[in-house]
Amino acid sequence: MSTAVGRSVGEGWRALRLPLLITGVLVLGVVVLLVATAARTSGPFSPDSTDSSGAKALATLLEDHGVEVTGTEDLEDAVGSGSGRTLLIGPSGSLSTDDWRRIAAARWDHLVLVRPGRTALETLAPGIENASSTLPAGSRSPDCHLPAAVRAGTVTVRGTTYTAPPGAEVCYGDGINYTVVRLETDGRIVDVIGTQQSFTNAQLADDGNAALALNLLGTHPALVWYLPQYESSSFDDPETDDGPPLIPPDVRYIAWALAFAVLVVALWRGRRLGPVVPEPLPVIVHAAETTEGRARLYRRSRARDRAAAALRESALGKLFKVYGIPRRAEPTAVVTALAARTGMDPAVLYDILYGGPPVDDAALLSLSDALQVLTQEVARDVSDTPDR
Repeated sequence: MSTAVGRSVGEGWRALRLPLLITGVLVLGVVVLLVATAARTSGPFSPDSTDSSGAKALATLLEDHGVEVTGTEDLEDAVGSGSGRTLLIGPSGSLSTDDWRRIAAARWDHLVLVRPGRTALETLAPGIENASSTLPAGSRSPDCHLPAAVRAGTVTVRGTTYTAPPGAEVCYGDGINYTVVRLETDGRIVDVIGTQQSFTNAQLADDGNAALALNLLGTHPALVWYLPQYESSSFDDPETDDGPPLIPPDVRYIAWALAFAVLVVALWRGRRLGPVVPEPLPVIVHAAETTEGRARLYRRSRARDRAAAALRESALGKLFKVYGIPRRAEPTAVVTALAARTGMDPAVLYDILYGGPPVDDAALLSLSDALQVLTQEVARDVSDTPDR
């Protein structure tokens, strides 16, 4: 006659239904979250970010003044129809020369390039070049006739500067290089801005930063806020500014998926199993039997050195406790203290407590007897000492 020891189907389902329900709810929540945030941008200078490096405050300010702000990380949104709209291209990511040419062919009425690279300048703002110098942070007056800058007045600027061709409007610089450059080319307006910090949540309220941003970006009723990522066509393009990225473009989505998987596993493995239930031991093993069994194991493996070390450690523990000797005391100090209290020969004490391992079972038995005599002598010495 056999007895089933495994779980039945019903028992297995009752044990798994709660973890499966929790996992299903978590998966559904993540899917809903991804769908809800599919059209949102993230990271520094994002119009959806409330971090100090984000630009949520600027996006809200523009919307309050009737400008529809659309944040995107998709290149197709930047190469669509640009008639009657402004395209802002952020400083993130890496695009190929062909990608920049597609943006140029979209015929946007107004382009705003924030800290653009060499390829972007050559394609969209010919004649403007990176001056390879930066302005220290500080408040500066526009020193130009650009209406947006004149209305804003003094703003906080710092960062990359540019040189401009004749006919371009240059503002906020040191007289040679400038951080804001406006160029009219191919029937459209191109604004080049050397830094985005002045338009972030942390600095938008300083000086005339908000006014400058509103005057530059609010020229049309719609603004497409494009934060470039790493388009696949830029991986094998030798003319890109930064070269191929070390991390694949979709790595953040993979990282989120892995993080969610780790969370589910942690919840699965960390689930509570209920309170601890005390149970009586099936067999009671006495301390003497345990000691005897351990001694047999030592004898079987001929581990006289380990047995002697265990005996000496036990004896030293008792001696330290009785005489108040520190456990980290040097062997010489221990032997000297014990010899003074017991009257025994220091050399004998040192051999008993710190000598070499016994060579045979008889020597191990002799060591055990000597240690027992020593501990008994100490116990007798303590019992004979009158209380103070």
